[in-house]
Amino acid sequence: MTDTIIGRPRVAIPSRVGGALLATILFGQFMAILDVSIVNVAVPTIRSDLHAGGAALQLVVAGYTIAYAVLLITGARLGDRLGHRRVFLFGLVTFTVASLACGLAGSTGALIGFRLVQGAGAALMVPQVLSLIQRHFIGGARARAFGLYAAVIAGAAVVGQVAGGALVSANLGGTGWRPVFLVNVPIGVLLVIAAHRLLPADRGEPGRGFDLAGVFTLAAAVLLFVVPLVLGHEEHWPVWGWVSLGASAVLFGVFALVERRAASPLVPGRLLTAPGMLPALGAIFGLMAAYAGFLLTQTLHLQGGLGFSPWRAGLTFLPGAASFAFASLNWRRIPARWHGRMVPLAILVGGTGLGLLGLAVREGGPLGPLFWVAMPCFGLGFGAAFSPLLTLALRHVPPADAADASGMIATMTQLAQVVGVATFGTLYLSLVPGTPSGRALALTCAGLVAVNILAAVCAALLPRRDASPAPVQSEKS
Repeated sequence: MTDTIIGRPRVAIPSRVGGALLATILFGQFMAILDVSIVNVAVPTIRSDLHAGGAALQLVVAGYTIAYAVLLITGARLGDRLGHRRVFLFGLVTFTVASLACGLAGSTGALIGFRLVQGAGAALMVPQVLSLIQRHFIGGARARAFGLYAAVIAGAAVVGQVAGGALVSANLGGTGWRPVFLVNVPIGVLLVIAAHRLLPADRGEPGRGFDLAGVFTLAAAVLLFVVPLVLGHEEHWPVWGWVSLGASAVLFGVFALVERRAASPLVPGRLLTAPGMLPALGAIFGLMAAYAGFLLTQTLHLQGGLGFSPWRAGLTFLPGAASFAFASLNWRRIPARWHGRMVPLAILVGGTGLGLLGLAVREGGPLGPLFWVAMPCFGLGFGAAFSPLLTLALRHVPPADAADASGMIATMTQLAQVVGVATFGTLYLSLVPGTPSGRALALTCAGLVAVNILAAVCAALLPRRDASPAPVQSEKS
């Protein structure tokens, strides 16, 4: 089956193959997101085993995120130029080998280095997922794929905390923290075999320029932006961090000028002018910043304020994650005439869940019934918003620009999470010394609700039409 959009043919793979292909690429995405959170619960064990200092531990955790965020758009363009199958496989192999090296690392320096390589592998792999969905799934199959994609994003962060706590607590064979990395190896090997067999061959577009000036300018801008946000609180917000943030703003401006003159820009202007793209990006940024801030501060409260083990704290998130997955997979059951209004309303429902959460924890003490109402309310709202936002953001993007759009959305999602963690993590941690943990989390939730309202305003600017994929101009079997 093929369809033609904006004059370019695209092959839709048979449904019997599509399910296995989608499972393969989403498992790769799952591992990449999992590794952002799974390491956090292993930090105390790593500290004692490798005798690591505070700054080194921060780089063990943050090195992955830094490399991942900096290289996402570059990974997307490499997929467009060299072929999505080839770059996905190379990224997956790199990620898997680096995971093995992390699990066997004998020093903190080696672990930091391998974490950077692991993040680079993820940055090559992840942008290809959205590109492959955009190029090889059409109609309802694409909408379902986006729903599963959103569910993976929500689930992987929670599973990372649960799995990390379980693996560290089990201390398999006296290996301590090492299984949190080694668990990726057998899964990665199986995925490499599956991807080699299932991913459709593509040669990319070798004639398309690589825009080296744009790559280096954007990489430097993102690096200068991410590093102080990731390390700022641990380093007590030094002067160099503020200088770095200011320099990043300048470089983002330089990047915009470079792109206007580039023959083959990393972020083509037509992407930003596609109907619904800018408000969708704004809403996605707000949603993911709030989601990441919620995960971190809730974890800090559960483990620091209530004394939960990592395993128990991770399990506490399951009602929210399950609700997120349910909404992501079933939002299309709502009548199409409501889809235009659904996204901002869903964001407000998620914000209501965060508001109820703040009320539930403000007095501290055991988690009561209101908490267990707030968690699924939050998950349902965010799940019913995120998948349609992805669909709307990519609705009018031609296949030729699928890789660039994927890289842009993936980078926006990652930067939003870094901003959410830095902003709300700092807010919570700055309150805790003189404020009970529950009250600090309640005040942080107020900030999260404000971000949700801003995201809902962005979503209200989306075109008032069905969030299903755009009709194709021609289709044949």
